[in-house]
Amino acid sequence: MPRIIDYQIVLDRLQSEGLKCHYYNGGAFGFASEEGMLVRGLIGPADGTIRPAARQFVRNVPGPFEANLAELAVRVWQELLPGEVWAMPKAHWWFELNDGSREWLPGLVQRIGVDADDLKSRNNASAIEFLSSEVDEFRQFVRGLLENLSVSDFLLAFPGRGTICTIHQHKQLWWVTKNTALLHGLDGMC
Repeated sequence: MPRIIDYQIVLDRLQSEGLKCHYYNGGAFGFASEEGMLVRGLIGPADGTIRPAARQFVRNVPGPFEANLAELAVRVWQELLPGEVWAMPKAHWWFELNDGSREWLPGLVQRIGVDADDLKSRNNASAIEFLSSEVDEFRQFVRGLLENLSVSDFLLAFPGRGTICTIHQHKQLWWVTKNTALLHGLDGMC
């Protein structure tokens, strides 16, 4: 069953791995140094808002977008980045569960076995941790985010593996890593 990882643990661990939080108490993490940073955007529907300079990093994924992107996230996790994965809002849970996504997110959190009420009062981005045996819950959560996000984004962090992924509200997965083999693996999956 997925579990909640307190924010201070998330913050300490990710900062110790060279990531920086760009939003106080939030899950908007990025690399502290851009040196050697590699980016790959897996996108569903065409998106005219992607900056021209970023288009070289884009790989299109065929429909059904949400299902295919969620399956790619599972494959990357299981095949290229085995171990635990953390999912968190780039803002914080209080905003997501009380304002931004209150119509649908509490139900999604409950369906994967996490107490939405425990997260609802947190004004931080405590992580939901998925272990490698919790593939179905992870797939359901990522697909639910891709199907429903409209005002904010979420982050996937892979502790100890130097990789993060933004689940973007435009039905996209933006991977950031310093691992060349991972980038080639992502390209091979597309």
